[in-house]
Amino acid sequence: MKNLNRQNIDTAKRPVKILQFGEGNFLRGFVDWMVDVMNEKTSFDGDVVVVQPIAQGLAKMLKAQDGLYHVLLQGIQNGKSTQESRLITCIQEAMNPFEDYAAYLELGENPDLRFVISNTTEAGITFDPEDKEHQSIPLTFPGKLTALLFKRFQTFNGDPKKGLVLIPCELIDKNGAILKECILKYAKLWHLSEPFSSWIEEANSFCNTLVDRIVPGFPRETIGEIQEELGYEDNLVVMAEPFHLWVIEGPEGLEKEFPAAQAGLQVKFVKDQNPYRTRKVRILNGAHTALVPVAFLKGFRTVRESVEDPEMGEFIKATIFGEIIPTLDLPKEELEQFANDVLDRFRNPFIRHELVSISLNSISKFKVRVLPSILEYHRIKGIWPAHLIQSFAALIAFYKGEINGEPIPLKDDEPVMAFFKEVWKEENLETVVEKTLGRIDFWGMDLSQLEGLKDAVLGNLKETTVES
Repeated sequence: MKNLNRQNIDTAKRPVKILQFGEGNFLRGFVDWMVDVMNEKTSFDGDVVVVQPIAQGLAKMLKAQDGLYHVLLQGIQNGKSTQESRLITCIQEAMNPFEDYAAYLELGENPDLRFVISNTTEAGITFDPEDKEHQSIPLTFPGKLTALLFKRFQTFNGDPKKGLVLIPCELIDKNGAILKECILKYAKLWHLSEPFSSWIEEANSFCNTLVDRIVPGFPRETIGEIQEELGYEDNLVVMAEPFHLWVIEGPEGLEKEFPAAQAGLQVKFVKDQNPYRTRKVRILNGAHTALVPVAFLKGFRTVRESVEDPEMGEFIKATIFGEIIPTLDLPKEELEQFANDVLDRFRNPFIRHELVSISLNSISKFKVRVLPSILEYHRIKGIWPAHLIQSFAALIAFYKGEINGEPIPLKDDEPVMAFFKEVWKEENLETVVEKTLGRIDFWGMDLSQLEGLKDAVLGNLKETTVES
């Protein structure tokens, strides 16, 4: 078996256009995979330098393989099972700024650099007032980025044409705006001059984004077989599902500079990403959360077995197409295509998605992902949505913590756990429902005051408890 490096594989060397903070599975199975496709199918012609954002990471492993690795896509597309592999060649260099901070700052001097992409976890985009200087390596990702941008500002004498497009992929709302805010705070903390702050504001674009792809990562259990099939000793294989979506709220003309859509990729450049975020939260996340208590109480334990069961499959389809989609403000055809993609993803035989793992903190998830659909459906139709109400009742039964004498492995915040332990001591189901719906701290409002909701939930809860 051959070593995976550029001596054994002939690859092109392109101008470095992208600086990427993060070398983990997600960025390599999502962004770098896309860049590789763009290089093949469009005139983008750009490589990536990866920066390891924390002291311990994969930069050394990437360097050992000359930035090369394979992405294996496995899943269901248009109702059919699919598998394919791709050798990723666009990572030109991987570096650890903790080992050579000066070399890291020199990356800002690259005249070809145009994009900064990041995924440093949800906690990565933060401002720390203890980051007192930029002469030595700052503690946070925004601090490190501010130092590099200041180096670029100095190198090119504040040339507005040398500003960058910053596209964070961290899973927080308004990630671009928050990143910009952190950088401006560091500029002020470090007294980096008013012209630099103006250059950040005027010459650089900070894009809010939404990313969506399940990336299980390194296939530890089957890596021997995979390497045998590939013919290379690849220690950085990334497994991912075929589905991918990247919604980028960016400046005019970005679609031409970053021609992902032209390459046939599911990348949308929009003026407002909020409808797409709502679509994902309500359809994908909402369907997951609505499914869990109903399916679990009926004896199912994974998403796939649930949706492949005729009864549960019909339940989740009716929930999505009949009760969630009618509440959303995007073209129906687009919403239905997304919903069909979601159902394909739920059926993915290569990913074992346990219902119990999704059930973590279900009360707060239900509030964000499902309750808005219930309330909006009622506002539009004047009636309560039958399947979502069934899910709400099942959620209350699920939090009883046992089914047919068997414990349910609940995990939630202590106040939530304590409430349900206490309320389920009640023998009267009407009291259980009324007290649960009345928890303003759970739902953001007193749901027991909404006409007809208590009766609808109670009726379903009686059926649920009888069944179990």
